[in-house]
Amino acid sequence: MTRTAVASHRSSAARLALVFLTLAAAWPSWGQRIRDLPPSALGISMPALSAQAAAGQKAFDANCASCHGRFGTGSDKGPPLMHDIYNPGHHADEAFQRAVRNGVPQHHWRFGDMPPQPQVGDEQLAQIVRYVRELQQANGILFAPHRM
Repeated sequence: MTRTAVASHRSSAARLALVFLTLAAAWPSWGQRIRDLPPSALGISMPALSAQAAAGQKAFDANCASCHGRFGTGSDKGPPLMHDIYNPGHHADEAFQRAVRNGVPQHHWRFGDMPPQPQVGDEQLAQIVRYVRELQQANGILFAPHRM
């Protein structure tokens, strides 16, 4: 290898190492960046929430978002609640309440069973359901009769 080729190879290796170091330093912040995205970046219209729904958003973020995603957009662990299949005609409020209280076996999606969420109190659960419904309504997910 010529002296110029060796220098070029070392320069390329140094640039590649710099890229890897930069990515490694940035990696922990990627999740934070996604969490900081505004709802519009996720395709969500955010309504002005009622006081109950605003409290529900906080409870949802603390208890549900790790699986159901920010603003109910889903994740690799759980389905999107901002999907028409969860409209009030197919999944009434009571279905959400039963799922949180008792868990629910996998049926619409391939994420596995949802375990019960005993840490969510009755008041928080009502607030979460209100938040999901207000968010759904703002995003065009309205009551549609269930048909089999």
